[in-house]
Amino acid sequence: MTGDLPDYYFRVRDNGAFVFRVDTENRQRRIEMDQIAAVNIRNGEIKPHGDRALSKNDLAVIRDWMAERTAILAERDIDDIHRAVDYMNLTTQWAQSKASDEQLEHVTDALLLAMHDLRSVLVRKKADRLVKGAAQDGNEDED
Repeated sequence: MTGDLPDYYFRVRDNGAFVFRVDTENRQRRIEMDQIAAVNIRNGEIKPHGDRALSKNDLAVIRDWMAERTAILAERDIDDIHRAVDYMNLTTQWAQSKASDEQLEHVTDALLLAMHDLRSVLVRKKADRLVKGAAQDGNEDED
């Protein structure tokens, strides 16, 4: 089993991960994990642990992991939004067909405010994209 282990292990945390080098080539044939760095996905920072110097291979593996992790998180974000759309549809169906007056009274104001806020942001962002697209189209016409 130990032959199948990766050379590095990333313990995920809020903004990145702690990076460990995995060692199975020791006398006791135990799995040892030696922390070599801490990484921050948001700002791209890679901090060696303690007085350690990271090799070019260490840095390459860490940067590859950071790129892959960023892509995974972006996929999760958009998936969460698609789920929110589904949940909004289910909420609409619930309000129309199952909700009691008391239940509706309990959630209506919060839902209306949240939907108004979301709508305002979406309309503003769409307008910004349309203006930006029109400006880019105008610049292309000049070329």
